[in-house]
Amino acid sequence: MTAGRPDPQRRSFEDYVTARWAALYRTAHLLTGDPTAAEDLLQTTLIKVLAQWNRVRNADSPDAYVKKMLLNEMLGERRKSGRRSEKVHLVPVPVPSVDPVAETSSRMDLWALVQVLPPRQRAVLVLRYYEDLSEAEIAAVLGVSAGTVKSQASLALRTLRAHQTQHSTEEVS
Repeated sequence: MTAGRPDPQRRSFEDYVTARWAALYRTAHLLTGDPTAAEDLLQTTLIKVLAQWNRVRNADSPDAYVKKMLLNEMLGERRKSGRRSEKVHLVPVPVPSVDPVAETSSRMDLWALVQVLPPRQRAVLVLRYYEDLSEAEIAAVLGVSAGTVKSQASLALRTLRAHQTQHSTEEVS
């Protein structure tokens, strides 16, 4: 490498991050529910991506590879921290007060419910309904079978429906 010339590998990584930052941050934010935790998760993941950049950029789908690293980092952090009573990554995204729908008394905050789902169920829902990935793509990203993706999605949706039914019953009472 010549002085004054950027390392081509590092430049390629910087170009990738510049082009994909918004989408990766959105995924991290949806997974964590907290902008600060999302940024920390993404930064930690990108440090690991840089260390493995040759492998990542030569993958069939660099985005899928990075998303898998992002999810592994999130799930790994949860395992490391154990079952602490304080879970920063489960803080719901605040609803802006200017949203007229949020001010109606009958509106249920679905996003807050998604945030309390177990991380793998939340990841499946985020990848399916926000990232629009197929079951096979989600399975590849998470490193699980398509059956596991289906069962995790089913459990998550059942939990959300149960909360919705409970909320509707409470409103009638």
